Amino acid sequence: MRFQKLLYLAAGLGLLYLSHRTYGWPGVAAVGGGLTMWLLLHFTRLMTVLKRASDRPIGYVDSAVMLNAKLKPGVTLMHVMAMTRSLGERLSEESVQPEVYRWRDNGDSTVTAEFLNGKLQGWKLHRPSPDEAAGSGSSTP
Repeated sequence: MRFQKLLYLAAGLGLLYLSHRTYGWPGVAAVGGGLTMWLLLHFTRLMTVLKRASDRPIGYVDSAVMLNAKLKPGVTLMHVMAMTRSLGERLSEESVQPEVYRWRDNGDSTVTAEFLNGKLQGWKLHRPSPDEAAGSGSSTP
């Protein structure tokens, strides 16, 4: 993960160097503007995801079954937050790897996801049995 971040930095610096060698300072200004726009687009997406997540309860998802079907190994926590439009309920201690989050729907189905360094490693869907669902409803005399 750190290698990938360094690769992005090296690519940006390489583009700036090549633009200066080829077009001089106007090339640096053009590439610098493009890199700034790329950073602003990512920042805007991050803020949009967090704004949508702030409007919903923590750990809520419309359908845990649909979330389970959409998840793929290696996606980031930010991508999962964008799909659920909600922050996950943290089950693990802070600053402990792997991080474990849970999302619950109205039917008490849950998806528990495990993230290692911000990337999804595994997840588990739990659906209540019909007996559990009947037991959680109103009791009959």
